[in-house]
Amino acid sequence: MSDRGVCLALVIACTLTLSLHTAGINAGQAVLQQDVLAGLEPNHPRLLLKDQRLGQLKEMAARDAVLQRYVQDVLRQAGSYLDAKPLRYEKIGPRLLHVSRSCLDRVYALGMAWRWTGEAAFANKAVEQMLTVCDFPDWNPSHFLDTAEMSHAVGIGYDWLYRYMDAQTRDRIRQGLIRHGLEPGLAAYKDAWWVKSQFNWNQVCNGGLIIGAIAIADTDPRYAQQIIPGAVKSLPLALRTYAPDGAWPEGPGYWNYATSYTAYAIAALVSGLGSDLGLLASEGLARSGAFPIHTTGPTGLYLNFADAGERSSRRPMACLFWLATVYPDQYWYAWAEHQVLAKSGASTHHLIWYVRPTEQRPAMELDRYFRGPVEIAVFRSSWSDPNALFLGIKAGYNRVNHGHLDLGNFELDALGVRWARDLGSDNYNLPGYWESGRNGRRWTYYRLRSISHNVVTLAGQDQDLEGKASFVRVRTDTEEPRAVVDLTSAYRGQATKAVRGVCLVAGRRAVLIQDEFELNRPCDLTWGLTTDANIDITRPDMAILELDGRLLVARIVRPSAASFTKGTCERSEPEAANKGVSRLIANIPKAVGSVTLAVLLSPVWPDSGDIKQVQVRPLEQW
Repeated sequence: MSDRGVCLALVIACTLTLSLHTAGINAGQAVLQQDVLAGLEPNHPRLLLKDQRLGQLKEMAARDAVLQRYVQDVLRQAGSYLDAKPLRYEKIGPRLLHVSRSCLDRVYALGMAWRWTGEAAFANKAVEQMLTVCDFPDWNPSHFLDTAEMSHAVGIGYDWLYRYMDAQTRDRIRQGLIRHGLEPGLAAYKDAWWVKSQFNWNQVCNGGLIIGAIAIADTDPRYAQQIIPGAVKSLPLALRTYAPDGAWPEGPGYWNYATSYTAYAIAALVSGLGSDLGLLASEGLARSGAFPIHTTGPTGLYLNFADAGERSSRRPMACLFWLATVYPDQYWYAWAEHQVLAKSGASTHHLIWYVRPTEQRPAMELDRYFRGPVEIAVFRSSWSDPNALFLGIKAGYNRVNHGHLDLGNFELDALGVRWARDLGSDNYNLPGYWESGRNGRRWTYYRLRSISHNVVTLAGQDQDLEGKASFVRVRTDTEEPRAVVDLTSAYRGQATKAVRGVCLVAGRRAVLIQDEFELNRPCDLTWGLTTDANIDITRPDMAILELDGRLLVARIVRPSAASFTKGTCERSEPEAANKGVSRLIANIPKAVGSVTLAVLLSPVWPDSGDIKQVQVRPLEQW
């Protein structure tokens, strides 16, 4: 067997024993009909990384330079925590989440460092973190993500360091976990909103409680006996959101958060109880690793929709190793993650789920269409060229969790820079940021409104909050890939037809953005593009964008009545400043009836310049 085969066999044997193969949506019912602790691993450590797997990793590291480097990354991280200041109970707004995550990062790195080296300093510091947070007055159950992530941290630390701690220390930490984590968790399963959520809160809250409950299931079984059935009944509500193609409605950044906790939860069930309880059968989960990979442009920046952070970019995601492990036919996820780790540090979870790299580059489609509650189409000219052209466009619905009023929004990379961008989220602590009803203050903030996105507005109005959009055509098997999205619902009351098409033209060297409207009444039609570039409008129908010494030419192909202007995205406090960010705007004043607006965006390529002409055809003929 090859090294790759041996590696996969070892990981799979460690993590995939005794799967029930129950359909994910029925997993909760299956659990309710059995003793959930029948397969409980009696010994510690039982969560995610058993001693057998650790021994295998140490043997592999002796002959695997990549794994050796990842181990050193984790040991350096752990070393940096040895002098870290004590964690403090300090909220930011309503959240203690930053403290929970600091505890989680410290406990994982320090715990792994102790298990790898046997050096007591690492273990002592990890125990110190747990004792500190167990002495907190609470783990902020009013914002239950905080409680769940802290339960995760303390559960892992208790399990991994069980044999190191004396009985008195173990009891203090166990009691803290019960008091601050598992008891609030039991109460939450009675009426907490997140139990029925379809988004990241579901996986995070359930995953943290699963880990905490299994950690002490030998001494306090009643918590696992109640939490596991509740969690495995709740989780499929979120996991079905991956169907059918693995896209995540909250965007690539939140994909990592949600999928990481999906991995923690299922891996804990497998290692601790011997079964995934049917959750691995969830439709779309096996395919989901493609989502963050394909929605990352050659600049390293994400297709940045929803409440993604400022210039959100691809970062290490250990859950891609986990997906490649539990679904071996998706080995290419691990290949893609190794490419990112070549420029970034590995985490403890990269060691836990380590998959040996292969030198052979997998075959990867240039284009991908992701179906689901929020649909995405992405196109590119190359995977290997950092200057490649990349275009992504989204459909879906505006009311999605963390959503903006941005149906039909696109982003564009070329020549190593991002030309058309999404500003991302604003400060979560802004007044009314989470008021998402029709008159909620959320929709008064610039970054969330249509006017900040790369979409059309009519009479200066935002898209309808209840708006929905879907692709009516997507072609990925051609040198001119394209997508057409029906946006009519997003312009309810303003237009009887609103359709946007995007197409890579001239051998994937330029992009045509074409919008077609049937307007209810005369109004100003405004097309916008948000950019970091300097904008020079050289004539009414042409603008030259300059960014980091590169050029892109924007041309209005149709109609002659349209003309370019430019504006600024800069805002005053308390909103994000958006300093230096501009808007390229195409206006059709007093547009009436049937309107087609076509804009050609052409990078100026070093070898051939820009594309100056393109054929415009009705979108129904695309």
